[in-house]
This record gives sequence, structure tokens and C-alpha cells, in this order.
Amino acid sequence: MLFPYTYVPHQMEKMQTFIDFIFHEVWCKATPEINFSFNSCSGNPELFEVMKKFFYSDKKNADFFYGNVERIYGHFTHLNLKQIRRLKWWYFSNNDIERLCANDQSLHPAHYKDIERKYPTLLKDLRIFFSDLYDFDASDIKAKVGTINDHYKAFVTVNKTSKCPFCGINDLLGEYHSKREAYDHYLPKVLYPFNSINFKNLVPACHHCNSSYKGRKDPRYTPKDPAGAFVRRKAFYPFSTLPYVVDIKITLRHADIENLTATDINLAFGPPNIAEQIDTWKDVYGIVERYRGKLLGGDGKAWLVEVLDEWRWSDDTAGAEGKKPDEYLRDVARHTLKSPYANANFLKNGFLHGCKTVGLFEPIVKAGTAP
Repeated sequence: MLFPYTYVPHQMEKMQTFIDFIFHEVWCKATPEINFSFNSCSGNPELFEVMKKFFYSDKKNADFFYGNVERIYGHFTHLNLKQIRRLKWWYFSNNDIERLCANDQSLHPAHYKDIERKYPTLLKDLRIFFSDLYDFDASDIKAKVGTINDHYKAFVTVNKTSKCPFCGINDLLGEYHSKREAYDHYLPKVLYPFNSINFKNLVPACHHCNSSYKGRKDPRYTPKDPAGAFVRRKAFYPFSTLPYVVDIKITLRHADIENLTATDINLAFGPPNIAEQIDTWKDVYGIVERYRGKLLGGDGKAWLVEVLDEWRWSDDTAGAEGKKPDEYLRDVARHTLKSPYANANFLKNGFLHGCKTVGLFEPIVKAGTAP
């Protein structure tokens, strides 16, 4: 992740507080002697009001919420104290997104496969509820927590970069657009229970980062190693408050720009103190492939032509030379420091320095002049 988002508090966080209450005060206190009802939520007046309306409603979305909460309550009535404690620890761990990204070994997050192994009868209803909860749409809930569109408007008034932080090359719709980007579940909701409406786990991302490359990949685990095992790893936390800068150095194997291939472009990333997070980011979002594709797909050549055109250009009347490559590169470096993601400057700067290193800006003998 090239840069973190700034977290924006919003009333939609109230939805997570509803789920926190349901989990701890309703499900974890379920007993066979007491049947579930909307009165089970009386300890949270706003949630109680919503659940009462859902109980008397014949709408499908009302049944989804109330019905699933009731069914899961029924499963919890059969659990013993040890099983409840384990679920509480999984719930806590799955919602501490920052420490999970840091690969904090004291946490014990859970996948649905863990639910299946330890609580097979609970799996189906729990998966249905948390997998579809993000897309849940009911006017009674909206009146309490607002909408995802409201959240996005507030989010982009603070996060104004207008570039996807996961790739840095694609635009994001911002405060002047009537539409919005999709939110990615950073820890995928198809894998992780309990955190599908936790806004520390919900991040706007461009379509290619969200759908084409990341999909269901888990930032917390490597792909299977040769022994067939998954290994825990560190990942960038999308709302990190600790500053960092990802360094990218681009080198070329040769100066034949017309016949440059992907393997002729080397991308080295730093600094070493965040190497593990960088490796995770590269793997999850296909960064090396995508950056090579941008450099080979026309942008790299266009940047090179800009330099050469400036260099070769002259004003026949004034006799003035155009901008020399070193001058041009200094300007690009200055623009990169000021606005690294505008016009993909962070890649442009590295690519042009790579071109210089292989001699593409060696002096050119102009036609009609002595060598």
C-alpha cells in the first residue's frame, strides 16, 4: 500500500456497535430457558426499537436480520462456557484489524473453516448472516446509522488524494462525483466471520485492485508453501497513523526501448524495515506485473519521448535549445516530491532514471552538425 487512508469516524459505526451488543449481550448470554425475542435487545434502546419493528414487519430484509439473529441465538444456547469463551476471543481478534495486520501473535483470529471445525452446526447461519450483512438494506436501520453513500461522501472529503492507495495508478471517484467506488473487505468477508461491517476493515479501492487482483486473497497469509501450508505474514494496515514511504527503484537491462519486455524491467522496493508488508502488498495486488504493464503499455515510451522531444526541440528564430535531460529529470523529481501520484510521477521518475542509467540520454548528434 503506497500510502494509508485517514480513518473517518461516521454514524455508520453504530452498526458495528449493534452487532457487538448482539454478540456479547444476546448470543453469548443465550440460555435454553429463555426464548429469543426483541426484548433480548432491550439493553440497547436503539437496537431494541429496530428489532421490534423487524419483528412486526413482513419485509424480507427484516426477516433476514431478525430471523438470523434468532437462529444464531438458538445455536448459542447449546454451547458450554469454554466454547463461548473461544468465540469471544475469535470475535475480539477478528475485529482488531490493526494488530492482525501487524501479525500480532497474541491474537487468535478465525476463518469460517475454524467455525466449521469447532462449531459445525453454527457455520451455515453464521456465514449467511455475516456474509450478507454488508449489503443489508433496510430503512429502519438506515434511519439509525445512515448509508454507505453517506459514509463515502464524508470519507472522500478527508481523503482527497483521488488515487487508489493500493496501486497509485488508478483514479478514485471523489467528492465531485455522484457515484462512488466499491468498498473492499480488506480481510475478506468470505473468509472471516464477525467483521464484515467493521469500517476498520472496509476500504475504498479501484476496480482492478478490488476485483481483478485482490478478490478473495487473504493479506494475512502467504499462498501455500511447497509443503502445502499457509504462513502468517504482516500486511499494511489501511488506516495506519505511522508514517512510511515506499521506495521504488526501476532498472532496465538494455537501452533497446522498442524491444523491452517485462523481464527486462526490474523493480526494487524498500525500505527494509517494511519489507514484509511490501511483499504482501506486491503479492495481493499484483504490483510488479501491473507496474511493468504500465511502463510497457505506452506510458513509459511516452515519458521517454517527452524527454527526447524537449531535448531536441529548438526555436529557429531565437536559437534557443530545449530542456536538457538532466534538467527535465530534476523537474520530474521535484514534481514527484510534491505530487507523487499525480500522473504516476512515482513511476515516471524511477523509469526515466532507469533510462538514463542505460544511456538513453547520451548526447545526440544533430543532423548537419559535426560529431
